[in-house]
Amino acid sequence: MAPAQGWARRYFKAFCKGFFVAVPVAVTFLDRVACVARVEGASMQPSLNPGGSQSSDVVLLNHWKVRNFEVQRGDIVSLVQTRS
Repeated sequence: MAPAQGWARRYFKAFCKGFFVAVPVAVTFLDRVACVARVEGASMQPSLNPGGSQSSDVVLLNHWKVRNFEVQRGDIVSLVQTRS
């Protein structure tokens, strides 16, 4: 019984270490660098979501371009309303 408990304890300890490192890194990346968004509906047709309402596209939103004012003609910009 002791070896099984030792294995489970090591596994749980390794999982916790990885979890407490990966979650803050992932949250910081998604908040500061880039995030993934889904485009649905006809608002961006024909560039995105050409199939209409039955399909959706997934895009990567780059936060650095906007933060550094490197937006150029032809770039797609996404606006998000924040609640205050």
